[in-house]
Amino acid sequence: MQRNIFDDDPDAFQAFRDLARTFVEREIEPHHEQWEADGQVSREVWLAAGKAGLLGTDVPEEYGGGGVADFRYNAIIDEELTRAGASGIGFPLQNDVVAPYLLRLANDEQKRRWLPGFCSGEIITAIAMTEPGTGSDLQGIQTTAVRDGDDYIVNGAKTFITNGIMADLVIVVAKTDPDAGSKGFSLIVVERDMPGFERGRRLKKVGMKAQDTAELFFSDVRVPAANVLGEVGQGFVYLMQNLPQERLSIAVGCTAGVERALEHTAAYTKDRRAFGKPISSFQNTRFELAEIATEAQVARVFTDRCLAEHVAGRLSVTDAAMAKWWTSDLLKRTVDRCVQLHGGYGYMLEYPIARAFLDARVQSIFGGTNEIMKEIVGRSLFS
Repeated sequence: MQRNIFDDDPDAFQAFRDLARTFVEREIEPHHEQWEADGQVSREVWLAAGKAGLLGTDVPEEYGGGGVADFRYNAIIDEELTRAGASGIGFPLQNDVVAPYLLRLANDEQKRRWLPGFCSGEIITAIAMTEPGTGSDLQGIQTTAVRDGDDYIVNGAKTFITNGIMADLVIVVAKTDPDAGSKGFSLIVVERDMPGFERGRRLKKVGMKAQDTAELFFSDVRVPAANVLGEVGQGFVYLMQNLPQERLSIAVGCTAGVERALEHTAAYTKDRRAFGKPISSFQNTRFELAEIATEAQVARVFTDRCLAEHVAGRLSVTDAAMAKWWTSDLLKRTVDRCVQLHGGYGYMLEYPIARAFLDARVQSIFGGTNEIMKEIVGRSLFS
């Protein structure tokens, strides 16, 4: 089934996809295995991405961005990274998750300070929500930011933070009024080298090994009040407003991951022989691939529809939750079936399907666990 999500300007979108694909092939694929061994990518690839125009496509041109507020460009980057199995690259976190906070909430002075480096790749960003004792329950956050004159004093710990080791700028979700409930949270921007801000260990994960996921610690970090994003006390509201785009971003990557797994497995079954003939000739193989292909098509149509709704400003919290949980669960099921079709070779890390199997598992956990996504959908049925 032909995609029509890009039909309003096919030449522009195809040119951008060609740019992204060429960049991935030249600047990422030759190095990704080494980055997996290192536990993080190089800063040079961020600078190269900035030079190529792959960071901040929706940031106004006056700050060095692309000046086009259309999430379909973000989706193209996400798809091309997934197509290459480049799970260690934190561009989606920068473009899809952090950018909306800076664009919607930063004042003019903050934008002048941060956005040019954001777009050039000189400033790598992260957002710190999850804590050692708090995951999907964001209202359980314990990190505090206490006003002291013209500053806030930040104390607490965060964990599972993507881009955590390399980040130059971290949006920290902190409690500024312990007695105000959901209205007691604010977003405080902590910058590299602020005294008291320390990185913990680079976490050793099951998959996505080239992505620098880390623990962060804040011990009496003095942060200027000028680094508060938006209004004090509105942090929880801002999180709820931005999470649908983050969840759509996950769905875009998962859908592309299903398609990639199908492509690799179909090619493998044509080449692999057993009992004197290609295993693609066995009915079980054809039936398995037929089911995967059908589910991939269903995922593609729904994800593209959500993408169109988001571009039009109509994507609901519920639809984003549906897309996130269903596509991430589908990806896990798909890669598991594809490993089986590869046989013993599917368990070898030299094969892309084995790495995809490891990388897929976290998709149903981050961005809000799939149990939380189903709770969101379930509540919508009775509201």
